[in-house]
Amino acid sequence: METVSDVGTVPQDLLIVLRHPPHGSQWLREGLDVALVAAAFGQRVGLLFQGDGVYALLKDQQAGALGQKGTHPQMAMLEMYDIDTLWVSETALAERGLSVDDLMLPVVPLNAEAVAECFAHHPHALIF
Repeated sequence: METVSDVGTVPQDLLIVLRHPPHGSQWLREGLDVALVAAAFGQRVGLLFQGDGVYALLKDQQAGALGQKGTHPQMAMLEMYDIDTLWVSETALAERGLSVDDLMLPVVPLNAEAVAECFAHHPHALIF
């Protein structure tokens, strides 16, 4: 597990916080789009999954209601854009009965103190 001091040692230009589920709204998709565009223009990007945003990381996701596309294709592109700093809230996982083994990408779980420290070390944060 990453400690609070470790969060500050990973330089990031932009922190994207994803708090919405992959289905039911466009928030998560738009956050991923912003991350990919920023990375395409040379920004270093870190993603923090909080709240229902952790559902975007689940393995074997299906399309949403009325055929709404999932976000797996965008998630698969993260590595191509050198977005490899992925954090997840331990609290969000625990509240949803999930563990990192349920997720499709390697993530670093952060406790509440480390999440606060992450925000402190990233003055440029966008929340979706």
